[in-house]
Amino acid sequence: MSDIAIRIENLGKLYHIGERQGYKTLREAITNIFTAPLRKFKEAAKSKDEALNYIWALKNISFEINKGEVVGIIGGNGAGKTTLLKILSRITPPTEGYAEVCGRVGSLLEVGTGFHPELTGRDNIYLNGAILGMEKQELNRKFDEIVAFAELEKFIDTPVKHYSSGMYVRLAFAVAAHLEPEILLIDEVLAVGDAAFQKKCLGKMGDVAREGRTVVLISHNMPSIINLCQRALLLTAGRLEKEGHPNDVVQHYLDTVRSASGQIVWPEAAKAPGNDIVRLQAVRILQEGIDGPAADIDISKEVVIEISYWNLKDGALLYTAIWLRDQIGTVVFSTANTTSVSLTDDPWYGRPQPKGLFQATCRIPGNFLNEGLYSVTAIVGRGAADTQILQDYAISFHVHDTGQMRKEYFGGWIGIVRPRLAWETKYTG
Repeated sequence: MSDIAIRIENLGKLYHIGERQGYKTLREAITNIFTAPLRKFKEAAKSKDEALNYIWALKNISFEINKGEVVGIIGGNGAGKTTLLKILSRITPPTEGYAEVCGRVGSLLEVGTGFHPELTGRDNIYLNGAILGMEKQELNRKFDEIVAFAELEKFIDTPVKHYSSGMYVRLAFAVAAHLEPEILLIDEVLAVGDAAFQKKCLGKMGDVAREGRTVVLISHNMPSIINLCQRALLLTAGRLEKEGHPNDVVQHYLDTVRSASGQIVWPEAAKAPGNDIVRLQAVRILQEGIDGPAADIDISKEVVIEISYWNLKDGALLYTAIWLRDQIGTVVFSTANTTSVSLTDDPWYGRPQPKGLFQATCRIPGNFLNEGLYSVTAIVGRGAADTQILQDYAISFHVHDTGQMRKEYFGGWIGIVRPRLAWETKYTG
């Protein structure tokens, strides 16, 4: 019996930008058969410019995953991670190559995937179990455990269309993890839910791994990749850039997202991250005493993180925020320009903004961050939690020790932060 759970060879997925494929009538299907030779001739004569309307979400991907292996997949937004899991889940077919999956698959790709909105939570549990080929008696044995894990006892007979996103993901994860698939595919399960549920999910994934089942996990949470996975794959622009031990792959990824110039700029609004309300223009790292952006920071100097964005909707009420992560992806802190969070009053927070370019800055005092690599996630949103842009790992910078705190100690300082704090010793004898 083969020990291979997943085998991918020369996998590729091509999307036509803006194309929507609808259902065809019988007449259209018959017409397509007779016009196929002419259509192929016309397609061959298309100009090179038209090829720009197509994008390879995945290209030339090849790898194998053994049974019982836990593999993490990382990469930036648009790298092809979710597309890969959709192919493995048989939601979408590949354009070229093939993906061989050996075993019963359970997947959690996005909130609500695989649920029928008109059915209750109870009905959806049995529906998903039936799709996996499970007997009703087996489902009956698992039912109470699933409901208890999801913490939805009061709502299990409510149609899931009335569930919040948190309720959706709790039930979806409980179903995917407890119905005992041989292969479990999970896409960013930690993106939704409170801290307690996220901890419960991590614990359950660890249990699944110890039971010898195969787990494929997509996550921007680098500590979970390092702690849970035996191997990691890095996707970049639809291609497999690196695979190996999670520590090595994560470090390589964080090194590649580091901006040597201390800034990332999108000169054209139409091509910048965002939507019809707001788009990013630039994210910069600035340092006291240095003209222009800098990616290498003196530990004793103030660091300024600058986020520039275009407001495209007159009168919009926008906030800006950042997540600062260390070199393994742990969030050091999050902060925003909101009144309850900011140390100073931001004159534009809570005030309708006219159309145009805005620049928000956040100041981190010197002698606060420890030595190491840090990455900035830039966020612009509306209201209390209506995120419009979340540019993960937008830019990175290194903090270097200048020697001021090395007069008495030359070893490595532990901890994510390394502040200089007030101490005093008194003789009380």
